[in-house]
Amino acid sequence: EKTALVSYLRFEDGQITVDKISPVDRFGKFIKEDTRLRGMSVGKTMTSYVAGHAICEDYIGSINSRLNDWPLIENTLYYDQELINLLNMQAGDEKYVWSSEFLIPSNFIGVDDHVNDIKTFAAEFKNSKKGKSEFNYSAFSTQLILNYVLFKTGEDFEKILEKTFREKAKIKHSVFFYRVPGSSKERGNANIMFFASRYDYLRIAKAMLDDWQNDTCVGKYLKTIHQRRIPKNNKQKDDNTLDNNSRSYAGHFHTNFSGISSKERNVMGMSGYGGQSIMIDFDKGRINVINSIHTDYNWRKIAHSVIKDRK
Repeated sequence: EKTALVSYLRFEDGQITVDKISPVDRFGKFIKEDTRLRGMSVGKTMTSYVAGHAICEDYIGSINSRLNDWPLIENTLYYDQELINLLNMQAGDEKYVWSSEFLIPSNFIGVDDHVNDIKTFAAEFKNSKKGKSEFNYSAFSTQLILNYVLFKTGEDFEKILEKTFREKAKIKHSVFFYRVPGSSKERGNANIMFFASRYDYLRIAKAMLDDWQNDTCVGKYLKTIHQRRIPKNNKQKDDNTLDNNSRSYAGHFHTNFSGISSKERNVMGMSGYGGQSIMIDFDKGRINVINSIHTDYNWRKIAHSVIKDRK
């Protein structure tokens, strides 16, 4: 009634226990069951989940496979790197990109501005050299991963998306990644901006939970990237958001939240600009999904504490 929260869902004990949307006299009049909500950087995690399915369907060897067969990124710092480096955002590109911005002379306003494809962007990285392998959060690493999946799956790209979201997560409504207009698959036109209904976000999170608990191939992928997590070296003082509260990064999932040790608890989360937040407790089978317009709500109270403190 007072914040920019659009939707809040809590799943535990095999059922939805809390289901709230913004009141009609606030934002609720814009939200229906099939309204596609923009995930912002939650799309990064969705990209990782798709990559896991591409690995399990044998389109990509493993998270250790090297990106040395993709002509679009030849003669750039990303060529011949292991996929895990991009998944953990430690490709050594801190001198070139950060978040959604280029740090090199460029005519582009931002990396994730939805109007440029990989071939166009790759020209900016010509003759670039790999730096230190440290955590450097950026949209471009994820753009590369999604378009590498597009490259490796070829005509089966839609098949992998169907496998991930319709067959596995059993979504009720269509979900989709953005596509760069006026471009082509050959140029790398897939974009990580992701849209889904509020219930379908929960269905996808539940599919991840099921994969983990049933130890499926994709479940093993999730467990492996969790084991390969790296420290963020996060020095943010304001930790009332999922990404700032997390201290480690695991293949496009946030991990190691305050008071929740990743050595003792298997908890991972997704975060997007404006307060989008999904947390999954793989041990207790608990999920919360938040869609919002601004981060003016108490995330620690309605998300973090639900995972941390509830028995």
